[in-house]
Amino acid sequence: MRLPESIRQIISNETYRTDEIGMSESSVLIFADKVLKIQKHSREAENEHRMMEWLQSRIPVPQALAYEIVGDTSYLLMSRISGEMACEEIYMQNPARQVRLLAAGLKKLWSVDISDCPADWSLKNKLLQAEYNVKNGLVDMDNVKPDTFGENGFRSPAALLQWLHENQPQEELVLSHGDYCLPNVFGAGDALTGYIDLGRTGIADKWCDIALCCRSLSHNYNGSYHGRQAYEGIDDLLLFRELDLEPDWEKIRYYILLDELF
Repeated sequence: MRLPESIRQIISNETYRTDEIGMSESSVLIFADKVLKIQKHSREAENEHRMMEWLQSRIPVPQALAYEIVGDTSYLLMSRISGEMACEEIYMQNPARQVRLLAAGLKKLWSVDISDCPADWSLKNKLLQAEYNVKNGLVDMDNVKPDTFGENGFRSPAALLQWLHENQPQEELVLSHGDYCLPNVFGAGDALTGYIDLGRTGIADKWCDIALCCRSLSHNYNGSYHGRQAYEGIDDLLLFRELDLEPDWEKIRYYILLDELF
């Protein structure tokens, strides 16, 4: 594999395995104590590196060891987060512990002072990015929920985008992970050990992360995620009890639909 020299010097001849869990188009090589993420250079790739640097003293995220852009490809070498993904068996078989971890992760994010946060993913900016994706044919129609488009859904991504513009909710701005799904949150028992995949991390509505967390829980428990087995025991209200919040199902639906354009 042809890699930038700065990265080759750090990894040397260390062995690695390829990550098969994530759903992004990036290639992720997992070493004993490091991770190398190779992806097409993009706004999200830049944001991940920038936010990883900014968050070092604030919340547990990987440390950037090297970052290189060669042509249209970015290479981010980072330290490896300890613990287990929130979708591992230890959590899938214990929904109460799993939801405690996820709720703790959300509260930790929300506790961060965003006054000097370098990334703004509030609705104004996120809808502009969604519009760019729609106009440039970047919406992955093979990776959307079956009822989002078609006979019982929206006519097209453009129609969905128009609906999103017309139905914008009131925002409660916090530090948002941006893709708060189970594989991106790590824990050891009840303790949060870190977050990964920070490409969409920045200022956004707290309900964005809640919505994607709810969707991820549903997908992992019903077996639709990578064809894994279905599990029993999840309660749709368990997360909200841990967060001490009343569910806002309209906002949850809104942010799940918005994510279909990314």
